[in-house]
Amino acid sequence: MNHPLKAKEFVANDERMHWHDKALWFVREKRDLASKSIPEWEQLREYASAIKTHTMSRLDYYLEEFEKNAIKKGIKVHWAKDAQEHNEIVHSILKEKGVKKVVKSKSMLTEECHLNPYLEQRDIEVIDTDLGERIIQLRNEPPSHIVLPAIHLKKEDVANTFHEHLGTDASNSDPEYLTHSAREHLRKEFLEADAGITGVNFAISETGGVTVCTNEGNADMGSSLPKLHIACMGMEKLIPRLEDLAVFTRLLARSATGQPITTYTSHFHGPIDGGEMHIVIVDNKRTKFLEDEKYQQALNCIRCGACMNTCPVYRRSGGHSYGYVIPGPIGSILGSFRDKKENNTLPFACTLCGSCTNVCPVHIDLDKQLYHQRQDITKEGYLPKKKALAMKATAWLMEHPTLMDFAGKAARKVVPLLPDSLLYTKSNVWGEKRAMPKMPKNSFKELYKKRLEEQEGNK
Repeated sequence: MNHPLKAKEFVANDERMHWHDKALWFVREKRDLASKSIPEWEQLREYASAIKTHTMSRLDYYLEEFEKNAIKKGIKVHWAKDAQEHNEIVHSILKEKGVKKVVKSKSMLTEECHLNPYLEQRDIEVIDTDLGERIIQLRNEPPSHIVLPAIHLKKEDVANTFHEHLGTDASNSDPEYLTHSAREHLRKEFLEADAGITGVNFAISETGGVTVCTNEGNADMGSSLPKLHIACMGMEKLIPRLEDLAVFTRLLARSATGQPITTYTSHFHGPIDGGEMHIVIVDNKRTKFLEDEKYQQALNCIRCGACMNTCPVYRRSGGHSYGYVIPGPIGSILGSFRDKKENNTLPFACTLCGSCTNVCPVHIDLDKQLYHQRQDITKEGYLPKKKALAMKATAWLMEHPTLMDFAGKAARKVVPLLPDSLLYTKSNVWGEKRAMPKMPKNSFKELYKKRLEEQEGNK
């Protein structure tokens, strides 16, 4: 996946790009207001970071405790080493029960494992019930954001999609009308479903239960109407105690959408009467993060999306430009760690401004990890040849101060005299969307030296 090329496609629509930028910045501003509404915000962030770091350091113990307590509550626990095994386990449960239709609430893990196409290829219909997820499912698109999966679409796009698939009025893009139409459509799907699949926001080791946070109640419907409930969770979703949950619920919604709390914070501590509940715990290279001191903090992520809402690159390039299931700063870390060759451009989709680290509710050092990923990609030979050559030449020049001074002086004198036809050529990819800055008469070093001489002369 080449992020610059995919971003170029998104930026080509200038009006939509600026609209996308403003929409996400609006969410970031809501987050700022929400965080300032509680004086202990920073203490909560520090506490949440400490809880997650502690849990990851003793993950084996807490996973075993969780399994033991879940089994006591009548929950069947399964373990999956990777995406393939996760999909096989889910399919075997559904096949055993003769399931033909599944309603699924939003789950980034099932997106990561590509569960939908896996089940559909085996004649099981999967209906995504989160409104944003259902919109992009009808459009056959992946989510462009982990909390706001259809943020790249305008209401007119949704109206056209619903007209095509649900038979709504194509000229009516009123959000209330579209929401009611979706509700009517999905209610029928809930009633006809044989099983419900949910994600997991938090799994509590002490109780053996899981918590799912939604704003639409779709997870509650999907787990209570059908008799079969399957909860799919990455192993990093674990927290030790029920009282720890209060820390994260205060941080999650405020960081994600600026709400004090999600509309529905649902606790599942066993199957419904006459039903079954299964939990599938997935590794899928998560233990690899635990082995690496530079990147293990990435497992602390609670999937709030705050880093995306603030990232100047994500806001202007769109989620689909990343080509990984999770976009933005955290997605760039996860994607490049999992496959440096395939995702070698993602760590460079970053200005290193540190805004992502500044808003992360669990204090993940996102900008530092992205910088480390750049170094690792370069060391392992996955940097594009042109960029590698340019970086080597620049590094060599900077290692020779005299030559660096001469090159700077020559550039300041020669570049302003060159016509644009020589400056902006096909070989100058950098200049395709940028203008050369106005060259100063003197370098900083020359100005600094002159200032010192003046100060000496005034003594």
